[in-house]
Amino acid sequence: MADGMAAQGVPHVAMESTGVFWKPIFNILESHYTVLLVNAWHLKQVPGRKSDIRDCQWIAQLLQHGLLKASFIPPRPQRELRDLTRHRRQLVEEKGRSARQEAHPGRRGPFDAGDLLPYAQPGHDLHGLGRRPLRPPEARTPAPVLRQTP
Repeated sequence: MADGMAAQGVPHVAMESTGVFWKPIFNILESHYTVLLVNAWHLKQVPGRKSDIRDCQWIAQLLQHGLLKASFIPPRPQRELRDLTRHRRQLVEEKGRSARQEAHPGRRGPFDAGDLLPYAQPGHDLHGLGRRPLRPPEARTPAPVLRQTP
């Protein structure tokens, strides 16, 4: 796409931001062109006839006349960090959902009561270590004995 646009002598690119669908195209074109990412609400505020059928022609005309306002797009490293942060948050939320489902298996459907026996021990956590670290009896120190003075 970028090569075909370069062959046509395209100096600038304007595109409407819809969901996350603009991201891969923007990432490809930003190294070759001046790319304006335009908020869909701002496009609708410009007087004229905007329709879904002729969006690309309408955006091109607005770009030629300088009537488009570009949205702020952070630099590429910041965008990548944001994407990683969002992905991490989704993974943490998914882990929490699965832990809640395992803690309450009856809510998912029928289950065998024997499935819960390994988790019947106090302080046992479904996802790793127990809530309270248990020390072997030989590692415990006895409580000091307090003596009263006469």
